[in-house]
Amino acid sequence: MTTAALQTVLTVPERFRGPAGIANGGWISGAVAETLLGEHSTVEVTLHAPTPLETELRLEHLGHAVQLADGERLLVEAIPVAQDLEAPAFVPFAEAARAEARFTGHQGHAFPECFVCGLREPGDGLRIFPGTLDGGDLVAAGWRVPHTVVEEDGVPATIIGAVLDCITGWAHFGPGESALLGRLTLQLHRRVYPGGTYSVVGRATGREGRKLFGESAVYEVDGTLVAAAKATWIAPK
Repeated sequence: MTTAALQTVLTVPERFRGPAGIANGGWISGAVAETLLGEHSTVEVTLHAPTPLETELRLEHLGHAVQLADGERLLVEAIPVAQDLEAPAFVPFAEAARAEARFTGHQGHAFPECFVCGLREPGDGLRIFPGTLDGGDLVAAGWRVPHTVVEEDGVPATIIGAVLDCITGWAHFGPGESALLGRLTLQLHRRVYPGGTYSVVGRATGREGRKLFGESAVYEVDGTLVAAAKATWIAPK
């Protein structure tokens, strides 16, 4: 990313794909939100169109908003919001890790190359496989943070956004089902550390036509809330 006065150039590496050929929605949400999260605790990101990979894109600050565009085509917009997000209940790491055995993506995955929840090699993808918990409406997975996602100042908002994104989809999806992220609101409370062990928890919060709603959270092993999100997905027609 190269900095100009109020404009930067952002290129999404192929590694951070979701569906084939486009950026993971949570990753790009974190990238656009990152410049606002220093001043604001909660940022709402709206995805207007899929973000292409390996393409120079214009990231521009317009007042309190940040926009990502490909030429004249608006892709993503982020704004600060005065909102404290609700988080799904804490799930201990051992219980979250056991839930991975019930990940419905193992029976059919619409986006098997996804950086977060896809079936890629360890160290390349994050391999976060949310599964259902017994006796409740939550899905959960364990997250052992690989050093391959760490930057000089730690684990960036792009990675945290990606983790918080996919699990809200799997709170809805059955085998082979899919949707595309339409909006992600992020709230970061604490840093994520390389090599750390975290619980990732999600839940479905409703459906309205093609729109699917969900909430997610990342917790430390002692139950301390690290980050939270709420998401809106758009299912295929």
